[in-house]
Amino acid sequence: EVQLVESGGGLVQPGGSLRLSCAASGFTFSSYAMSWVRQAPGKGLEWVSGITSGGESTRYADSVKGRFTISRDNAKNTLYLLMNSLKPEDTAVYSCARIIRGSGLPGKYDYWGQGTQVTVSS
Repeated sequence: EVQLVESGGGLVQPGGSLRLSCAASGFTFSSYAMSWVRQAPGKGLEWVSGITSGGESTRYADSVKGRFTISRDNAKNTLYLLMNSLKPEDTAVYSCARIIRGSGLPGKYDYWGQGTQVTVSS
């Protein structure tokens, strides 16, 4: 059974930082590209960032480019998102998603986790 479990969210002041983690199990993590997506209150799902299976290539939404960094540790079956210079508009539930093989970046997803809440507020 594919499982994706996010952690690391919380309340942070504007300008602060957080690092999210996504623990993957139930599949060969190193064979799949992965993405982070987010959903703000009252809004649709927004793609944030993606990374290829080996970590050699990454992509970012314009709204987070230069502030967020996606990475992965295939030995630990874990995906990360380092978020710096956080803004109130980054407030959302952040989820990791498995990208369907061959669909590229940002790709299409077949599994995603329940998410972790990130709130940016003073």
